[in-house]
Amino acid sequence: MAEKTTNISERKANAVSRLKELFSGAKDVIFTDFSGLDVAQITELRGKLREQESEYRVIKNDYARIAIGDLDYPDVGDCLIGPTAVALVHKDVGPVAKTILGFAKETTVAVKGAVIDGKLFDIEGVGALSKLPGRDELIAMLMSTFNAPLQNLVYALSALPTKLVRTLQAIADKKAES
Repeated sequence: MAEKTTNISERKANAVSRLKELFSGAKDVIFTDFSGLDVAQITELRGKLREQESEYRVIKNDYARIAIGDLDYPDVGDCLIGPTAVALVHKDVGPVAKTILGFAKETTVAVKGAVIDGKLFDIEGVGALSKLPGRDELIAMLMSTFNAPLQNLVYALSALPTKLVRTLQAIADKKAES
């Protein structure tokens, strides 16, 4: 029997390898449907995501299926239907999800799903994730919690001399009147 071989053009092989590099270089990936967006809106979204150290790329579904099949990703077949663009997240995924969902309220972009920490999230999961505080916000909350007892101690210790000074001033004012 003759083996069936398929000839893959060099251009397609390069495109798939570039997608593999993009997906493997990203910490998390959010899949979106960008239909109905014009170039100015896509550029605006790319700018907002670039500020959060993320990329927004339009991808070809067939190439993405092949690239993701070669990587250790869950089955994202449902996310690769129709026009697809991906947000490649390199840092914190929460603010990126919040930006995309906020942009979706103003435009026709729609979230299809996401792969976060190697797990597949649906639209509701991405929405819930966007409502959580980001890494920086959590660190700020933790630091304020650590700082509160020390701050209260400083207020208590400074209250004693202040109270003493006010008492002495009240006694001095009373003696001055009499």
